[in-house]
Amino acid sequence: MKKPLVAILMGSESDLPVMEKAMEALKEMGVPYEVEISSAHRLPEKTANYARRARKRGIEVLIAGAGLAAHLAGALASHTTLPVIGVPIKSGALEGVDALYSTVQMPPGVPVATVGIDGAKNGAYLACEILSIKYPEIAARLEDFRRKTRRSLEEKSKVMKRGKRK
Repeated sequence: MKKPLVAILMGSESDLPVMEKAMEALKEMGVPYEVEISSAHRLPEKTANYARRARKRGIEVLIAGAGLAAHLAGALASHTTLPVIGVPIKSGALEGVDALYSTVQMPPGVPVATVGIDGAKNGAYLACEILSIKYPEIAARLEDFRRKTRRSLEEKSKVMKRGKRK
């Protein structure tokens, strides 16, 4: 898998620190991706064209991060039938709650899967779960990741219990 399967889009470069967490998780899972800045409000034609052409270019899942009005995920979803995962980004006076509502409240027929505020890492893992339906190697990496996570937490719990006994 060399060709990008996932597209990570953000409304502006200020979203990069949050969306880098998605990039890190996809790298960890061995899933190729591409990154683009495309604002639903400031670059609407670019956003629509990107969504319309994504499938033909081999993209299978879109992850869109945006703050404030956060219409990027919805704008993408309105121009493609590919799965779109929205990442509301904490910003502004409402600290991301406005972005959460803008991302999650979509009309019937134009769904956007939405993760928590600043939840780019979970957005990437959700993208991997979607891809795992088609790619058994991604499914295996997810299983391995979860197994390692469980082991790590069990070890940390044992260490904590030992510390309390002293």
